[in-house]
Amino acid sequence: MSLSTQQGDDDNQNILVAKVDNARNVSSILKAINFKETATVFASPMGLKVTVEDAKCVQANAFIQEAIFHEFAIKEDQITFKINLTVLLECLTIFGSSNIPGVTTSLKMCYAGYGCPLVLILEEEGVLTDCSIKTLEPDEVLDFDFCSTNVINKIIMKSECVKEVFSELDMSSDVLQILMSPDQPYFQLSTFGNAGSTHSAFPKDSDMVESFQCQQTQTNRYKLALLKPTVKALAQSTRVSIRTDNRGFLSLQYMIKNEDNQVCFVEFYCAPDEEMDEPDH
Repeated sequence: MSLSTQQGDDDNQNILVAKVDNARNVSSILKAINFKETATVFASPMGLKVTVEDAKCVQANAFIQEAIFHEFAIKEDQITFKINLTVLLECLTIFGSSNIPGVTTSLKMCYAGYGCPLVLILEEEGVLTDCSIKTLEPDEVLDFDFCSTNVINKIIMKSECVKEVFSELDMSSDVLQILMSPDQPYFQLSTFGNAGSTHSAFPKDSDMVESFQCQQTQTNRYKLALLKPTVKALAQSTRVSIRTDNRGFLSLQYMIKNEDNQVCFVEFYCAPDEEMDEPDH
C-alpha cells in the first residue's frame, strides 16, 4: 500500500494533514532550532511555525511554508500544540540521513485535534514506518513585541562572512556587543574575554553587505550563551538579516534553502543584556 493511500480513510478525522516528498526538507529546518527539548507548533493555512524558547530571553521560530509541502490540508484557522522536538527529529531521521542519490524519505503528518498524538508516516523505498508522538498542552509563548515600525537599524548580509566571525568569537566573553551606526565603524561585533577585547567591523559598502539601513548609533550587549544556538541556523543559511528595535531587542533572521531549492526562514529574538553599563575589560 502506498503512502498516498495509507490511512486514506482516516484523513477525514484529522484536522491537519501535511505531506512532503523529502522529509529532510522538514528535519533540516527543525535541527536549526533544536536547542531545547520541547517546541510549540502553530499550524495555519500559511504553513507551520515551530517555536523554541529559553530563559525567557531568547526565542527561535522556524517557518515551514505551506508551499514546501506537496499537500497541506488544515480544517481550522490555527492549531497549537507542544511536542518533544528531540523525539520528533529522531522520528524524522529514523531511516538515517544517508545521502544516496535519488533516495528520499517521504513524510505524511497527521493530527486529529486536542489531546491527540502527532502521527508521522514515513516511507523509503517501499518500507513504511509510522510513529505516534504524544502532544502536550501548549505553554504561552513570549511576545517579544518586535514590530517593524520600531526597528531602528537593519543590515542584510551574506552569511559566509558572519559564519567566519562567529567561528572566531572569544567564547570566554560573557557578552557579544553589537554596534550598528550610520557612521563608522557602521557594523561592529565585539567580545571582552580573558585575552582582552576583540572587534570585527564591516564597512557598509562591503561586498558582503546587501542592504544597510541604519538610522542611529546603537550599542547593545547580548549574553553570548543565548546567541550560541543561532549558530546552527547560521551554518545552514545563505543570507542573514540583523535588526534592532528602539529597546535594543535583536532579531536575527536566516534565509535557508532546502535540498529542493525552496526557501525557509528561521528567526531568533534576543533580549539585550541589562548589565550594559559595566566598563569594558
